[in-house]
Amino acid sequence: MIPYWKQYIDENDVNSVIEVLKSNYLTTWPKVEEFEKKVCEYTKVKYCVSCWNWTQALHLAYEAIWLKYWDEVITTANTFVATSNMILQVWAIPVFCDINLETYNIDEDKIEKLINPKTKAISVVHFAWKSCNMKKIWNIAKENNLKVIEDWAHALWAEYNWEKIWNSQSDVITFSFHPVKPITTWEWWCVVTNNEEYYKKMKNYRWHGIQRDENGLNNMIDFWSNYRICDIQCALWVSQLSKIDSFMKKRRNIAKLYNQLLIKSNKIFLPITDTENNKSWWHLYVIRFEDKKTRDKVMDILKSNWYWVTLHYPPVYTHTYYRNNWYRDFELDNCNIYYKTCLSLPIFFELEEKEIRDICNLIIKNI
Repeated sequence: MIPYWKQYIDENDVNSVIEVLKSNYLTTWPKVEEFEKKVCEYTKVKYCVSCWNWTQALHLAYEAIWLKYWDEVITTANTFVATSNMILQVWAIPVFCDINLETYNIDEDKIEKLINPKTKAISVVHFAWKSCNMKKIWNIAKENNLKVIEDWAHALWAEYNWEKIWNSQSDVITFSFHPVKPITTWEWWCVVTNNEEYYKKMKNYRWHGIQRDENGLNNMIDFWSNYRICDIQCALWVSQLSKIDSFMKKRRNIAKLYNQLLIKSNKIFLPITDTENNKSWWHLYVIRFEDKKTRDKVMDILKSNWYWVTLHYPPVYTHTYYRNNWYRDFELDNCNIYYKTCLSLPIFFELEEKEIRDICNLIIKNI
């Protein structure tokens, strides 16, 4: 079976982890500090707080901007459920905005009509490869006194409006190094910000609300939990970072080849981007078909030929928990169209050209 994703771990990565295992520190200490420093250097953001997973990172981000009971946060439904789950975790309300059917990102032109006196923030996810139009979103936020949270999990290094993604005016940014991403520390995330107040709050919350006093003793100043990451994970990330350029170059080449082969059919909607200039690391390569019947047929044929393809994502409001609680009859037209016709193809560092050509041939022959 050829998976839709696969992490790449070499001997240098293994040795970096073994080195930590032989050291005096397995939990949070020197490698975590090194990691957070390198993240700040890499992203050119002042502060970084690492934590165990995406859910925790989002939780810290939403807490940092002081969301309160029944505040509303405008966000996308084309995402993993953690995006909105953590809005609920802080007792705020996710307000789902429809997507743009060309980028599959939140439709910036539909945000303003959702704003009301309860709206406190906009939480955006740069989907798969293409960044949102952040200049427009920042302007909307500024005009309405709203906070902005950005999720870089999919599109690290992408550019929006010819700006680097790290020139962000957003309040808090999260990104991911889960094994499905181009570089990994297995389950791990971090939050970055240029706001010192948010940084201090998130850092305290990461470890039971504890600060060290002048004698180096623990002093719990707030009630929280333990979201710390360990040195072993950070050692893997530091090693992986040295390969990020080659990882991203390979994934861009895969996306480029997919585009070149699949453009032969006028029945496939390809990702709309300039693969020469787009600096995304291509977390996902997603295509669409004219209807659900064709998509399902192609998906079944690829799986029967041992190519694992999948769907990203069921609109959040379609999950049973959301249907049973707040969104029983809620629908978004473009999200529904997208999910019925989308298909995520394999994309990872060791995917070979022959495999890509076989995938594309199977698709074109069966539509």
